[in-house]
Amino acid sequence: MQRTLKTPIEIVGKGLHSGKRAALRVSPAVADFGIWIQRVDVTDRDNMIPARYDHVNDTRLCTRLANDAGVEVSTVEHLMAALAGTGIHNAMIEIDGPEIPIMDGSSAPFVAAILKAGLKELDAPLQAIRILKEVSISVDGFSASLSPSEKIEIEFAIDFDEAAIGKQSKTLQMSNGAFVRELSNCRTFCLRRDVDMMQSAGLALGGGLENAIVVDGDTVLNPEGFRRDDECVRHKMLDALGDLALAGHPIIGRYHGEKAGHRATNLLLRELFSQPDAWEMVECTPNQWHDLPGAHIKPTDFVLA
Repeated sequence: MQRTLKTPIEIVGKGLHSGKRAALRVSPAVADFGIWIQRVDVTDRDNMIPARYDHVNDTRLCTRLANDAGVEVSTVEHLMAALAGTGIHNAMIEIDGPEIPIMDGSSAPFVAAILKAGLKELDAPLQAIRILKEVSISVDGFSASLSPSEKIEIEFAIDFDEAAIGKQSKTLQMSNGAFVRELSNCRTFCLRRDVDMMQSAGLALGGGLENAIVVDGDTVLNPEGFRRDDECVRHKMLDALGDLALAGHPIIGRYHGEKAGHRATNLLLRELFSQPDAWEMVECTPNQWHDLPGAHIKPTDFVLA
């Protein structure tokens, strides 16, 4: 069945790229509502933004959504991953600024708030997108694909010259609390040599060691180091789940990313939905529901650090 929150959650933080403070409220919603974002600070035009792949208008270092009135909200991927990873299918997100708070750079603060609020089952069956044939994209040195699988799987590989990261790869099935347990606390990362460039372009203005891992060659500048040896590839998987959640329904299939990012996953979803014979909408059976992210989460699955 579809799910929502039992009670609203409220979070205050600053945007990674804008550096601006924002207050976030995520409230329960009825069945078939989906995920919507409301910019409550915008009152002169339509301020409702659907959390959908076809409303993505920028993928530079984050995912930004916009509605037809030009109202935008950026850095949605970590919150979307938290909602998808805890099995929240319907929610109203209200925010009083242009960017979702970055918090510690992972999905963990959102997951903690969601689990504290509790999950509510709704009296409506859950539909999912089942992949029927492989769909792929390859451009500018990165690639991504979706292929048939009985479960939701994410496979990712990265390759950086910086020795602190290097080559990393991982594959996970997103069932039995795997997202909450294995990915949710993995933080965003950047290279020290890119920080000045990003800030001169008006990005990462709110960034710091408290909300991102910064790597310089073979050194991690954060005093605490990595939370996991392969935290970087795990964060890429977290991002991928958040961006895939913009399909509007859980995807039953296997995602493979090679040096991919927000742009790759969004292009992949656009390619998928341009091929009607590559997917079908199905009503989840009990067995399929049990294998979805968010099913069978236990309190012991979650750790912040």
